[in-house]
Amino acid sequence: MILVLEKTVNMMTIQEKINNVNGKIADICRRIGRNPLDINLVGVSKYADSDAVKEAVKAGLKHIAENKVQEAKKKFPGLEDIGSGVTTHLIGHLQTNKVKQALEVCDLIESVDSLRLAVEIDKQAQKLDKIADVLIQINTAREEQKFGLAPEETFSFLEEITQLRNIKINGVMTIAPFTEQKDIVRKCFADLKSIHDQIIEKYAHSQQIQMKYLSMGMTDDFEIALEEGSNMIRIGRAIFSAG
Repeated sequence: MILVLEKTVNMMTIQEKINNVNGKIADICRRIGRNPLDINLVGVSKYADSDAVKEAVKAGLKHIAENKVQEAKKKFPGLEDIGSGVTTHLIGHLQTNKVKQALEVCDLIESVDSLRLAVEIDKQAQKLDKIADVLIQINTAREEQKFGLAPEETFSFLEEITQLRNIKINGVMTIAPFTEQKDIVRKCFADLKSIHDQIIEKYAHSQQIQMKYLSMGMTDDFEIALEEGSNMIRIGRAIFSAG
């Protein structure tokens, strides 16, 4: 029986997997009193080839993310011709020498974690005559191996980045620790929600800081993220992996 079930899961189409994730989002939102239409589902395509990404967009997925610029360059061009209103994300660590390429293929850079990177994004965005939409990555897990600002650095960083005219801050993001201890994961997300709300309060009248997205939660922890207020979850394996 187990083998039959595994075979059935493996045979699910990307459309069915997206429907399955959306169904879980709807169930969670119903339980906690949120509107599932407020949740932005981002498909993380590092598990997928270009054909699978195209299939996901055809299935109605509006957000596609990549960890690496070189993969984004392969998979993102032409997606707007398949599905209208598709937003492409870069969620992995971005090196300054890859900024121009990232801005050419990505609509939203989720992983801005240093002033040096922000300055380079601003510089390249000016050259491309565009405003770069970004999220600030904050390391609320306080893990040394993770990128992101320390939480206490957030507001001094915002003061610096608001001097850059070709960057627009659309929100914040974090990555929770990979652990089965749910209280640790929950605290990581709750801390980011607190920072998010403080930014909204302090910069309520700012045109440059528009806290549109609270990006937290992945395949293994998105239920906790939604409970803690996330409106953008990044799902890879549950959409694109064979298992």
